[in-house]
Amino acid sequence: MEIAFCRIDDRLIHGQVATTWSKITGCNRIMCCSDEVAKDEMRKKLLLQVVPPGLKGYVVPVDKAVEAYKNPKYDSFKTLFLFTKPGDVVRAVKGGIPFTYVNLGGMCYKEGDTLISTAVAVNKEDAAAIRELVQMGIKVEIQKTPADNKGDAIAALDAKGL
Repeated sequence: MEIAFCRIDDRLIHGQVATTWSKITGCNRIMCCSDEVAKDEMRKKLLLQVVPPGLKGYVVPVDKAVEAYKNPKYDSFKTLFLFTKPGDVVRAVKGGIPFTYVNLGGMCYKEGDTLISTAVAVNKEDAAAIRELVQMGIKVEIQKTPADNKGDAIAALDAKGL
């Protein structure tokens, strides 16, 4: 399986992903990787309904995404991986998916979170996971849309004391 792109966006498949990111990456598959979302039949069904025409979509737990990545049966897949949180990307990398770049695109604010950009809010666990990805040698940049400038995730965390 070829990695087309890895993005953290808690909305998973939505307008920007369907119309822009999927085209720019040239993917033929979109894989939403989240244990929680994979258990939510309604959300899973809704996500699969908005997969762009011509692409195939999946909503799977993180461990299943790792298994699929390693399976030669899926070698023809050029996959856009979508995650809801940085900790799940860490799990995927530790499981064997060799991401070298992670796009941090959108994480909605929840009570107790800290905004590190206009579209990304993190808690201490998220911040630690982002730092762990960078320590693994993975470049993590904040970028909401392809037209936006890229921002360094570590600089954004440092600026907020995280």
